[in-house]
Amino acid sequence: MTYLATKTALDRRSFLKGSGVAVALPLLHAMTPAFTRAAASSTSPKRFVAMNASLGFHAPYLFPETPGKNYELTPYLEQLKEHRQDFTLFAGLSHPSQNGNNGHASEMTWLTSAQRPGLAGFKNTISLDQLIAKQIGAATRFPSLTLGTRGKSLSWTANGVPLPAEQSPSTLYQKLFVQGTDKEITDQLKELEKGKSVLDVVQGDAKALERSLGHRDREKLDEYLSSIRDLEIRLQQNKDWARRPKPKVDYAAPRDVTDKADVLGKQRLMYDMIALALQTDSCRTITFSLGSLNAVLSNIPGVQTDWHNLSHHGKDEDKIEELEIIEKAEFKLFGEFLTKLKRVKENGKHLLDHTAILFGSNLGNASSHSTKNLPIIVAGGGYKHGSYVAHDANDNTPFSNLFVPLAQRMGLEIEKFGSSAKSTIRGLES
Repeated sequence: MTYLATKTALDRRSFLKGSGVAVALPLLHAMTPAFTRAAASSTSPKRFVAMNASLGFHAPYLFPETPGKNYELTPYLEQLKEHRQDFTLFAGLSHPSQNGNNGHASEMTWLTSAQRPGLAGFKNTISLDQLIAKQIGAATRFPSLTLGTRGKSLSWTANGVPLPAEQSPSTLYQKLFVQGTDKEITDQLKELEKGKSVLDVVQGDAKALERSLGHRDREKLDEYLSSIRDLEIRLQQNKDWARRPKPKVDYAAPRDVTDKADVLGKQRLMYDMIALALQTDSCRTITFSLGSLNAVLSNIPGVQTDWHNLSHHGKDEDKIEELEIIEKAEFKLFGEFLTKLKRVKENGKHLLDHTAILFGSNLGNASSHSTKNLPIIVAGGGYKHGSYVAHDANDNTPFSNLFVPLAQRMGLEIEKFGSSAKSTIRGLES
């Protein structure tokens, strides 16, 4: 995969405009073409990708017996052997209080660490990717991308609302790389202007109301106004990007996989789109839900039972044998994705060095819906890798302890995220 760049860029004298006020922008990455930025700068942009396999992985085929750098490859890690020095495998991590309204509810909180998912009074919190996107999203055409194979979303706003997951690789390709006609761009700008004017009116009314409210209501209104201001900025940024040409890629428009049984085929196409989005610097924060429920992967030899049923194997050896075939294929696809990123050179290194990838599951034992001892891999991102790091299997380390250094590497100045107990974690070394 290659790409061609244009010279169009955000003018250095650009302003954020709203409510009669013009605020000069500082020097931004967006002031050079998004997809030539990496080549023009001595410092490559940092990216973050999170991928969740909602049906988990059979732990005995993933985790080695002995931690450290000299671990023996297991059946699943065998699929990643050429990337052994590019990732770290963690065990003994989990979010607290993840028993929810169903066995799979913890998928909602995998990137948020909010507790009691789906139960009475539950309100989700912002996901790690969206917190990062708020910090770095303005530098790219798409502040973040939320993707999936079955409609589930890993991304949640600060108000606890899930962002819809794009499931169609062809639609995503159109958004990323197909330039609209002049009329389509003009119509888009008109719609953005409509949204801007509406927000201005709402903001004026809200400020008038604020003077008559009590303290607690003013706090709520302030949160609302902050959201309004964020939207104003986003709308202005969208206007800027709408006028700028999209990158051109040496990759034919994909056709969506229509066979419901070909779940892995859908994953493969989406992996390609993620690699292209990162390579062209169209987006730096991406989530991908790899889940599949109640699907018989009939196009994989040796698999005759639906995936969900196999994940609840109850130690049935025949089911585990079929499950192993599927999960090996999942790890093989993940390995192919890492290979794609390593083939792209950027400032003397490969794209994987500049992309931190969080890969794993919200279930430690899918057969019993256990949310303890999650399978977690961190790949790339410029970290020192090559180890299997086993935290206490009985007294798990908070999974969100890992989120803090990942966010810090992306430029966020935070010391805590969700249920984290520390701002560092054993095993993640720079």
